[in-house]
Amino acid sequence: MSDTPDSVVRTYTQQHRAAFLDDLAEWLRIPSVSAQPEHDGDVRRSAGWLSAKLAETGFPVTEIWETPGAPAVFAEWPSDDPGAPVVLVYGHHDVQPAAREDGWSTDPFEPVIREGRMYGRGAADDKGQVFFHTLGVRAHLAATGRTSPAVHLKLLVEGEEESGSPHFRALAEEHAARLAADAVIVSDTGMWDENTPTVCTGMRGLAECEIELFGPGQDIHSGSFGGAVPNPATALARLVAALHDEEGRVAIPGFYDGVAELTETERALFAELPFDEATWLRTASSRATAGENGYSTLERVWARPTAEVNGIGGGYQGAGSKTVIPSSALVKLSFRLVAGQDPDRVQGLVRDWAEGRVPDGVRHRITFSPATRPCLTPLDHPALQAVARAMGRAFGTRILFTREGGSGPAADLQDVLGAPVLFLGISVPSDGWHGPDEKVELDLLLKGVETTAHLWGELADALR
Repeated sequence: MSDTPDSVVRTYTQQHRAAFLDDLAEWLRIPSVSAQPEHDGDVRRSAGWLSAKLAETGFPVTEIWETPGAPAVFAEWPSDDPGAPVVLVYGHHDVQPAAREDGWSTDPFEPVIREGRMYGRGAADDKGQVFFHTLGVRAHLAATGRTSPAVHLKLLVEGEEESGSPHFRALAEEHAARLAADAVIVSDTGMWDENTPTVCTGMRGLAECEIELFGPGQDIHSGSFGGAVPNPATALARLVAALHDEEGRVAIPGFYDGVAELTETERALFAELPFDEATWLRTASSRATAGENGYSTLERVWARPTAEVNGIGGGYQGAGSKTVIPSSALVKLSFRLVAGQDPDRVQGLVRDWAEGRVPDGVRHRITFSPATRPCLTPLDHPALQAVARAMGRAFGTRILFTREGGSGPAADLQDVLGAPVLFLGISVPSDGWHGPDEKVELDLLLKGVETTAHLWGELADALR
């Protein structure tokens, strides 16, 4: 093999594979479950472990940033090159709860390697995908002969992502000057599958609300009063029925204003993915697809806004009958948003629409949860193309593009820092995030190492 930068990266990665995996296993043994107060000390221990390991890697600045909840870790490695672009990597070091009785084959916090996979809570989500950056930056230096990265490299690894990131935006705003970057790399995502390396280009935003309708002051007899007073459950059913039109579109006036439409190029790229609808339906435990007419299943879950009923109730729910007009009814709604939609504006539209459909004699209360903004990086953005080139060099194949139907804190970084967000992950659906026997494919994990080793030079060229 010729002594090219790519071959040096691959050789360096393989030479340090064993020590890298030993270190990752050590980190996975720390049960940093942010959702369980009894693990508060473990989450703090995880932050300390990572801070020390980043310093050992070579980062001259490593700090633990406190929040009202769990601590985050910040690290910084300036480039020796004047004018080098600044890149911020985001991830999280907290993990989901896990116990052997949940169905794990082994102790979830005692990682094991079987058949080329490392099993353990956090192996993929997200410790493994954070940790590949440590070996990646060292491989980058080895291949280029540099003593500092080609970019001014920063890391922010939060400790509350699995608890909804309740303090993350405030943390980003407080340290906005320290976090300022020309691009953000989110390493908390994945690829299409083991044989199809992909780069995610965006995530949907999220707005949620709870609508309560109140009628009589208490449940009343439907024989004595039915048909003569308003029924809040009936009013709620009519409200929910009016949420979509016959084409599957959200029927709230103004909801689609500003929505960034899919380009023909994006639709063609989505169509290249090896998507099997029957398999997807089995994964969804469903019998048929549904949604907005004129769009494929992938387009619906990645690039179109939605409105969903997450919960609904009112009146008697027990066995048998109880002939009452209920005093109240409630529905929980969520709206997935896409680029071009502003969550605050959507909340106002939802409120106006709901209030306009409440009949006389029925009181209402509408409560919104904190919203998440959508984020999207255009396909032709130089930074996105740099990520695709770096990944292509590691995997030795053409990289395809996806989006993510869910939501996350990445949009907060885009909003606060005003920088494009890029997604770099090597996890695959079979890794079992949040479930028993979570694992990471070791070959793919090392491809993540190689990708980051190439990425800093690619981004340095693309962002100058």
